[in-house]
Amino acid sequence: MTDPICALCGRAIPPDVAQSQHHLIPKLKGGKGGETVLLHHICHKEIHATLTEAELARSYATPEALRAHPRLAKFIAWVAKRPPAFQSKTTKGHRRRKA
Repeated sequence: MTDPICALCGRAIPPDVAQSQHHLIPKLKGGKGGETVLLHHICHKEIHATLTEAELARSYATPEALRAHPRLAKFIAWVAKRPPAFQSKTTKGHRRRKA
């Protein structure tokens, strides 16, 4: 049996690595029971450190759209050089708040 693949970075998710289900439409924006994708926990945390719930619902409701976001594309290029079991803390507060 092969390991599942992360919908963001495309790397395998080994059984001993933290994984998360990401709601493509956030629950707070009507995504209850909606479509989810499997991600590495580190990839999931990066998505939520980068985008607000409103941005996710409005413009980033597909894995392709998420991968096209400039900051997430940079993260994917960085994490692709790490082994599938790599885990790291992500920093909070990367979202740009509008005044």
